[in-house]
Amino acid sequence: MLNVENLTLHYGQSQILHGIDLSAQVGEVTAVMGTNGVGKTSLLKAISGRHPYSGGSLTVDGTLLTHPTAHAAARAGVAYVPQGREIFAMMSVRENMETAFACLPKDAHHIPDQVFTLFPVLKDMEGRRGGDLSGGQQQQLAIARALITRPKVLLLDEPTEGIQPNIIQQIGHTISLLRSQGDMAIVLVEQNFDFAYGLADRFAVMTRGAVKTRADKAEMSADRLLGELAL
Repeated sequence: MLNVENLTLHYGQSQILHGIDLSAQVGEVTAVMGTNGVGKTSLLKAISGRHPYSGGSLTVDGTLLTHPTAHAAARAGVAYVPQGREIFAMMSVRENMETAFACLPKDAHHIPDQVFTLFPVLKDMEGRRGGDLSGGQQQQLAIARALITRPKVLLLDEPTEGIQPNIIQQIGHTISLLRSQGDMAIVLVEQNFDFAYGLADRFAVMTRGAVKTRADKAEMSADRLLGELAL
């Protein structure tokens, strides 16, 4: 569903990504892991059109996306749940979710029932302001907003950061359920080792803006992965 080849990215004169190759399959979770500052978030921003990449190619569902804007990437089926959630604090929960309509045709301007099945708390809080929600509730709202776009590729950047344990469990269950439905590829950037290892089907370990190791879970024990992350 997602194929990234030889992707490079610069911030001004500084090169951040160096020839990234990455693929993500439908019905799987691909975990992108590495220490802080190796370029994981920059990679997701490049895929989602949030920051222009410098070179390489990006293909979603067989369609080449040539330096897409965020809107074009979303219309092509890429949904991005950013680190920090980026909820509109003064807008209601429902209004936050409805911002996802911007990349959809008019006949798709409705919130699927599945969203409230996955996150029933959002139904109860539809009229509340986004800024009044807890961090865990805001994270659920951010994921729900992404799902409303009916994505082919779901990018999750640190979804457990600053979240209470019971909400982390709920988010993990949601990701597992979305994977089992078999209609999207999920790319997960996550520092919570146990959470990432428990969910992932394959791993890409980054260092200094490049992917140094790729492996399916069957080939990557927890101890080996910890060793790769420590190098």
